[in-house]
Amino acid sequence: MKQKILVVTAFLMFFSGTLWAGEAAKVHAMVQDKIGSVIGYLKDPALSKPIRNKKIIEAINPIFDFKIMAKVSLGKRHWRSMSPAQRKEFVTLFVQRLKESYLEKLDLYTDEDVAVEDAVQVKSRIHVTTYLVTKIDKKEMIYKFYKSKGQWKIYDVQILGVSIVQTYRSQFRGLLRSGGIEPLLAKLRESGNLTTKNNE
Repeated sequence: MKQKILVVTAFLMFFSGTLWAGEAAKVHAMVQDKIGSVIGYLKDPALSKPIRNKKIIEAINPIFDFKIMAKVSLGKRHWRSMSPAQRKEFVTLFVQRLKESYLEKLDLYTDEDVAVEDAVQVKSRIHVTTYLVTKIDKKEMIYKFYKSKGQWKIYDVQILGVSIVQTYRSQFRGLLRSGGIEPLLAKLRESGNLTTKNNE
């Protein structure tokens, strides 16, 4: 009986590992494809900046779960305290700011190479590490995926060891502590710095 249990356990572990390897390979290919598309748009001299940015956002939209990123950056307690209308507005404003920030960072791209490492399983998540490579150094960026309704989606990006979601969470915490949800929404409506005077 004990031998049968060991055989079944070994089989399940092997089968599970094979499934994860297949899922990781799919995520890796997806990241490579999206990065290739974004770099292609950045290098295309025929595209005006507004058209280029529109195409880039269209390319990355399917693999980001912006709503989850918004909720996590705010925290469960504050998310639950908001009305449906406030939640809707917060997500809209947060996603807008996130996309603007992403496009601003892409403006710094100057024909560097991008290396994509193999995707790795981290508990029930998958992480893909990429590097922006220059002649003198390389900058690390880790895309973190979770599975939602059968699709792998990005829930956070870690740039040079710093989580985007946690960075926003720290900024939001200061605003929420000093005034609550409405001042935060008001600050997000502005097209400027989210940082309060106390955090400057």
